[in-house]
Amino acid sequence: MHIKDMLTEAERTGEPSFSFEYFPPKTAQGVQNLYDRMERMYNFGPKFIDITWGAGGRIAELTCEMVVQAQTYLGLEACMHLTCTDMGEEKVNDALRKAYKAGCTNILALRGDPPRDKEKWEATEGGFRYARDLVAHIRKMYGNHFDIGVAGYPEGCDDNKDEDLLLDHLKEKVDEGASFIVTQMFYDADNFIRWVGRVRERGITVPIVPGIMPIATYASFLRRANHMKCKIPEDWMAKLEPIKNDDVAVREIGKTLVADMCRKILAAGIRHLHFYTMNLAQATRMVLEELDWLPSPERPLKQALPWKQSLGLGRRSEDVRPIFWRNRNKSYIARTQDWDEFPNGRWGDSRSPAFGELDAYGIGLTGSNEQNRKKWGEPSCIRDIANLFVRYLNKEIDYLPWSEAPVADEADVIKSDLIELNKRGLITVNSQPAVNGVKSSHPVHGWGPSNGYVYQKAYLEMFVSPELYPELKRRIENHPDLTYHAVTKSGNLETNAQSEGPNAVTWGVFPGKEIVQPTIVERISFLAWKDEAFQLGTEWARCYDVGSPSRLVLEEIMNTWYLVNIVNNDFHRGETIFEVLKDLELPDLDKAPEPHVNGTKDLPNGTTNGVEASA
Repeated sequence: MHIKDMLTEAERTGEPSFSFEYFPPKTAQGVQNLYDRMERMYNFGPKFIDITWGAGGRIAELTCEMVVQAQTYLGLEACMHLTCTDMGEEKVNDALRKAYKAGCTNILALRGDPPRDKEKWEATEGGFRYARDLVAHIRKMYGNHFDIGVAGYPEGCDDNKDEDLLLDHLKEKVDEGASFIVTQMFYDADNFIRWVGRVRERGITVPIVPGIMPIATYASFLRRANHMKCKIPEDWMAKLEPIKNDDVAVREIGKTLVADMCRKILAAGIRHLHFYTMNLAQATRMVLEELDWLPSPERPLKQALPWKQSLGLGRRSEDVRPIFWRNRNKSYIARTQDWDEFPNGRWGDSRSPAFGELDAYGIGLTGSNEQNRKKWGEPSCIRDIANLFVRYLNKEIDYLPWSEAPVADEADVIKSDLIELNKRGLITVNSQPAVNGVKSSHPVHGWGPSNGYVYQKAYLEMFVSPELYPELKRRIENHPDLTYHAVTKSGNLETNAQSEGPNAVTWGVFPGKEIVQPTIVERISFLAWKDEAFQLGTEWARCYDVGSPSRLVLEEIMNTWYLVNIVNNDFHRGETIFEVLKDLELPDLDKAPEPHVNGTKDLPNGTTNGVEASA
């Protein structure tokens, strides 16, 4: 979606509208941590994010990679910065191609700062001298595909303090095709409002987005303000100077000062704020909280589908997904991004030599062995594993190998049941409660257009020991409303599902639309998920030394247990699954596992009643 259209919508609705800026970190670990933070900050509700341009070499490539990650895997509308610094036409065209392929439709076109080894900015040979030239080139090459933003300078820029000349340049950039303006950071709201008036006097009518820099610490506040040569109001310094050595107090006072500035800007008719996050979440979150702009039960974060939708090129219209990747959005998109590899089935053809191949997707366990041991401890028995899952359900830890994000709020409805299952040795990795026609605006279960109703069947997925599986299977097959799939690492599948086709477990009914069924359970995709699920557990086991209790217990689960999913097809009753599992308990949760010779064990009852599949 073009940013100009987002800004128009904000003007029309008057609802809170804001965006975040990030920059490429210097280290690989910093990049990964930023992706995690970007995903968490997605839940603040930004309309878009932008990624600054790292001129030259690996940092420039990283900007493009971050845009791909944001668009394709995180489902965040991204705006890519692009500068003239150290950029010939060929490099500019390459960056634009990558942005286009990622599904990015917004560019912030800048002249850029001079390289650190030069005092004055100079055009690269064969490149562009001014931002207006870059705007014109993008328009010539891509027409209206990209919405193009440009920079505005309420307090002048480094090498030019002539406001009239800068306004002339701004008019030229807009005349060449720029459709919105983002300003440099400032703290003088009165001067910004005056400057907006002068911009409008020049006949520039495109939306203006003010750049807001939250206050994290006193030192960083002064450093950035001095670097940008922006004016700090005297009353701000009077309030911050006495507490400058108390970071907590600075953040508290700072959030109020910045929020008050934002309110003054909004009162002047501006409808969208752009926050320079400096890759940090806390200070920005505090300002949004002070403005009462964070999502809440009264104002939930709107989503078109019950899962995070990819904005990658070719995936924007995707409206169906197997539930197995509910907690691993990025891995699902990564392994299904090349649809042409699977011409005979939407989720992949099991006859394809590429089906089930995981290494190419890079979807394994993240983090180093040491980091994962620190995060999840050193379990030595099933009870330790179960307790770890209980801590996850209680939101004491953020994620597990099978879940990339904290447990969803909708799990609160069934949390006590899930905790009880884990305490009895049934290790739950995915679930959802039954929902019988709540409004699409519901703060927890709602999704899709307004004035609709959403439904879902109760669903449970878990690892089950071979001792418990026969009794579990008997109970499920004696209940007419339950269907299941069960599989071992070696690929031995058992199911009572009558069809190999999809079983919708989430659907919505909306005015003027056909029924939407976005989440399904399906045999062929379950087998693909099986490979990933067991691989994640195996990689977790390999974080520990060979022969250690932790490695033995995790290998025991991965090599001998079943991955089982259960659907209650009566969406009126969500408790049935837990009633069927009542009193089913692993006898000895504290028993240390014994090494097994061949690394795998057969199904207890063979495979005569099941389907043998190796995905």
